[in-house]
Amino acid sequence: MNARLPGSLPGLMGIEITEIRDGELDAQMPVQPDKLAPNGFLHAASVIALADTACGVATWVHMPDGAESFTTIELKSNFLGTARDGEITCTAKAQHMGRTTQVWDAEVKHTETGRTIALFRCSQMILWPR
Repeated sequence: MNARLPGSLPGLMGIEITEIRDGELDAQMPVQPDKLAPNGFLHAASVIALADTACGVATWVHMPDGAESFTTIELKSNFLGTARDGEITCTAKAQHMGRTTQVWDAEVKHTETGRTIALFRCSQMILWPR
């Protein structure tokens, strides 16, 4: 899956998929100056990029046989903390994997401190050939 990321937003953000399991996926991203907000803390959009990528790739690898693609129909995030440096990791877990929709929850943590910095949920619509 990592070979598909260069040239897209996840590739530009330095996101790497580290493990895929049944109904779960892990990813990581370095915290670098170009991902910070003007206040010096990790920009919320950077955190969302990691969580959305983890859930999106997880959806892709867990699509039902015969499905063509998917699209995000809803996403939500709650921020509990932030980071200035180091690395953040994300674990996406399936909450629902149906024929027409999937729902994924993700938790983003600061690797060095182990603190949860964001909780994320997204709903995906599975697209079928016409």
